[in-house]
Amino acid sequence: MEVCRATAFSWTHTISTSLHVSLPPSKWETKRFTVWCASDQTQKANQMTVSVTGATGFIGRRLVQRLHADNHSVHVLTRSRSKAELIFPVKDFPGIVIAEEPEWKDSIRGSTGVVNLAGFPISTRWTSEIKKEIKQSRIRVTSKVIDLINDLPDAVRPSVLVSATAVGYYGTSETRVFDEQSPSGNDYLAEVCREWEGAALKVNQDVRLALIRIGVVLGKDGGALAKMIPLFMVFAGGPLGSGKQWFSWIHLDDIVNLIYEALTNPSYKGVINGTAPNPVRFAEMCQHLGNVLGRPSWLPVPDFALKAVLGEGAAVVLDGQRVLPLKAQELGFSFKYSYIKDALKSIMT
Repeated sequence: MEVCRATAFSWTHTISTSLHVSLPPSKWETKRFTVWCASDQTQKANQMTVSVTGATGFIGRRLVQRLHADNHSVHVLTRSRSKAELIFPVKDFPGIVIAEEPEWKDSIRGSTGVVNLAGFPISTRWTSEIKKEIKQSRIRVTSKVIDLINDLPDAVRPSVLVSATAVGYYGTSETRVFDEQSPSGNDYLAEVCREWEGAALKVNQDVRLALIRIGVVLGKDGGALAKMIPLFMVFAGGPLGSGKQWFSWIHLDDIVNLIYEALTNPSYKGVINGTAPNPVRFAEMCQHLGNVLGRPSWLPVPDFALKAVLGEGAAVVLDGQRVLPLKAQELGFSFKYSYIKDALKSIMT
């Protein structure tokens, strides 16, 4: 007798598929029945097929791990099959589809959703050629993905597109506070973000679009901290530049969870700031990082040292903006790490 059906509690928990209960014998007969407390059919109905650009990057790797752990089908849209196969070996990621550009259309066809994270890294030394690639890489991939989505028949077109952008959209300021309603800035990164978002906005109107303006992502083995810590250690743990610039950050776990929620929750649409609720001044961030690393925090890293490493790209950390995630909070998103001290402690220890 089938008594009940239920889905898994969460992405890390499952319920036993059956429970056999035997009734005591009576003078008439002995009855035996099975109670079902999980439904393969329901679980399959909740499974997604997600195509991901930028899957081999810092955020993309963790997102693919999360989706795969939840038994969703993942299509890695890449320009280098060999690189993707090194990062997602078959023995660890059975069932993952790795598709090079000529295969992207077939991978996107029938996908539940698409996540667009591709783009040339900005935390590098900027030259005129690098600046050109930073912008064009984002617009080129986004435009290609949009064209592929829009060319598909309704029946096999993805229902949601989660497309990355950045808090650089707002420009920089030591005094202003930015939220999703704030206007764009007028510097180079603001221009990049406007055009990047503009390409994504051309997606078919029947596709739910979530634009995630991502802050500085903090996590192990990559991202901003990997660039900052060597300088931090050399210069006795002091702030980069004046230390007065704002640092709008987010833990890697939280940005992955936010993207995941945007895929599954129909309320997530339009612009959503991917930053923690409590941005800090750079000096405060460095003080907390120094405490975690057991280093002093007194000698600032001078502007010229950072510019020698990053060139014009030093503006990413020498200038900042105070960005608040009002939309995510209104939607009820739960941040695992709301405070920089807790985030750094989890990463560095």
